[in-house]
Amino acid sequence: MCRICDASDAVEVRETSRRRFLQFAGGIAASLAVAPLALTPLAFAPPAFAKDTKPPPKPQNKMSPDAALDRLLKGNARYVEGASRRHDFKSEREALVGGQNPFASVLSCADSRIAPEYAFDAGRGDLFVCRVAGNFANDDSVASLEYGVAVLGSPLILVLGHDSCGAVDATIKSLKDNTTLPGHLPSLVAALAPAVKASADKPGDKLANATRQNVIDVVARLKSATPILSAAAAEGKIKIVGGIYRLDTGKVELIG
Repeated sequence: MCRICDASDAVEVRETSRRRFLQFAGGIAASLAVAPLALTPLAFAPPAFAKDTKPPPKPQNKMSPDAALDRLLKGNARYVEGASRRHDFKSEREALVGGQNPFASVLSCADSRIAPEYAFDAGRGDLFVCRVAGNFANDDSVASLEYGVAVLGSPLILVLGHDSCGAVDATIKSLKDNTTLPGHLPSLVAALAPAVKASADKPGDKLANATRQNVIDVVARLKSATPILSAAAAEGKIKIVGGIYRLDTGKVELIG
């Protein structure tokens, strides 16, 4: 693991990350200003950073999409078996002061029983995690995942649902009873309703079916999210997959 111990180096790396993000945002703004009616995915690609000569904080995080998925699943296997590794958080924390390059991004439910870093036996800085009840993709989560891909270089996105999802169950009941939930909860219902309706006539457990359908729908949305994720997926630079976390075993089962 590469350790960044010198304070001046850490400041410089932070400034590099800041410049990288500003360059990325500036490139998008310039594309919109110059050719608003003729946009292509390539117009949104982040610029090359020729001056970024420092190695990434965790060099081993640079890998292909398939290698990233394999690493993620092997970590889950260790977690399921109770053989999780001991992580040196102090060293990892010091190494990551100046930046990050996670090998996978995870869109997970906010359920307290689901902890992606534990479930995949991952170290600090390995996963770029977005969490929301029902693990659906709204504009904010899509933007976060775009940042993970375009700026941080994450080659893998996993949409992670789970058994007995309360948000999906509440949506099923709200639609069945034609009731309106209090507060901001109707926004969850609106986001999850398409999956619930699409799976309503399928045989088997309605909650399990809707949970699975929601993951499938979110994966499809991310694959078609223009211009950043769709272009990266089409070019094979990233892989976007879905999975279900089993509460009883901790195993993550991939779904197509």
